[in-house]
Amino acid sequence: MAAVPLAWAALAALAAGLDAAAWTDLLAQPHWGRAVLHALVTGLTATVLSVWITAWILSLTFATRGWQAFTRLLAPMLAVPHAAFAIGLAFLLAPSGWLLRVLSPWATGLQLPPDWPTTQDPWGLGLVLALVGKEVPFLLWTAASQLERADAGARWSRELTLACTMGYSRSAAWWRVVWPQLVPRLGAPVLAVAAYSLTVVDVALVIGPASPPTAAVLAWQWLLDADAAVNARGAAAAWLLAGLVAAVALAMRVLRRASPWRSRWSDGRRGAVEAGPVRAALPATLLAGLYLAALAVLAVSSVAGVWPFPRVWPEVISLEGWRSVAGSTGTLTTTLGLAVASSLTALVWGVAWLEAAPPAWDARLRRLVYLPLLLPSVLWVVGLHRLALAWHLDGQWAGLWLAHTLAALPYVLIALSPSYLGFDARYGHIAASLGHGRAAFLLRVKWPLLRAGLASSLAVAFAVSVAQYLPTVFVGAGRFNTVTTEAVTLASGGQRSLVAAYAWLQWLLPAVVFGVAAWAGRRRSFPRMRASRSV
Repeated sequence: MAAVPLAWAALAALAAGLDAAAWTDLLAQPHWGRAVLHALVTGLTATVLSVWITAWILSLTFATRGWQAFTRLLAPMLAVPHAAFAIGLAFLLAPSGWLLRVLSPWATGLQLPPDWPTTQDPWGLGLVLALVGKEVPFLLWTAASQLERADAGARWSRELTLACTMGYSRSAAWWRVVWPQLVPRLGAPVLAVAAYSLTVVDVALVIGPASPPTAAVLAWQWLLDADAAVNARGAAAAWLLAGLVAAVALAMRVLRRASPWRSRWSDGRRGAVEAGPVRAALPATLLAGLYLAALAVLAVSSVAGVWPFPRVWPEVISLEGWRSVAGSTGTLTTTLGLAVASSLTALVWGVAWLEAAPPAWDARLRRLVYLPLLLPSVLWVVGLHRLALAWHLDGQWAGLWLAHTLAALPYVLIALSPSYLGFDARYGHIAASLGHGRAAFLLRVKWPLLRAGLASSLAVAFAVSVAQYLPTVFVGAGRFNTVTTEAVTLASGGQRSLVAAYAWLQWLLPAVVFGVAAWAGRRRSFPRMRASRSV
């Protein structure tokens, strides 16, 4: 059943770019070439940096005493939506941002904000930083789901220890033994990161280059135009972005066959520098520091009234932004209703898929399920819009629910598949031998044992729904406002406290759900029964 709306939306998206006149019009646009170059440079740079930083962090933390604590830090980072993180970074790095306020005037000598392009810079450096900051926790999370599998993770940990006993340093053992086995399993997540980085819209609107913007932003602006010809030009631009993503996927496939990951990254035998406790804790400290700084500046900005440069703290505290947010009950209700409904539906859909789909069907249809991650967001939203029009769901709550569910389903399968498919089948055999049926086994054995993965997948789906921007605007026909649409729309204005309040709320809602999921999935401990002594 999941394949039906996915296939329909995908075919509708692909059919949107068949207008030859629109292609001619697109290629004649004077800024299109630079916009594509912006997208390629920022997207590929962010992807390469994200993969390299992820591998470096894993080489320092996997199978160490702090590994479990480090993986627990990923949940609150994943809870921060891309747009909220980008807004926090923009407030942090802006010429009047917190970073220069802390350094002024004692270190910079500045008494007024400088005319520096620190955000929306023409080179896209701010966009790259925002993408890397968000994609590294995602890749770490997907890698951790593989490294903690009962079958592969324990074996890789033993192989790492064995390599160290043979004289290799821990770093060399990681690059030679574990990483070559792990990286093939990260193919889909890395491709999803590349596709998102090449075609992102909401983050680029907040912190990306503006003149010209990236290709995805230009395509989105054309798709919103009321002129049918301009709209067709936007669909053709979305098609071209899909071609870029396909080219990147082909290049990744060629590189994987060439096995570059098996090269001699490190030649260290015994005597090489080992990852001590301080060095192993460095990645967690840097990541956590970046997120804490972005969230802290959002919190302060949300209550800032008069705040002259270069004062670090506002002169006047004002709750006007939060009062405006509290008065937007319709926005909050829509956000929570869509997130709860779509995340529950995606979880049930994902569990049913993993439980009932034959392995051959699963292997063939997984690529279809991952289309929302691999297709450019501007092209995918065109397909969703045409699907909503065909099913008479355009501008309706049910259409938004379907769009958010289809966006969350791939993340649920990515999060749940390692633990679900790695579940020990012997539990089922034991339950059957005791006379229990399939339903009793699922309700009393399998799902309780997988409650951590189920709860985590539900939280991820909730966060994905909260972060949806393009489907909410396009499929909802502008009739529904969420905290994300409000935050991104207001980010280009001058209402700093209101933007920060919406961005903070955009993070707070998923963070609460992630906290509940962590509590629900915690390991249970039972008191040991003392044996009674006979008198």
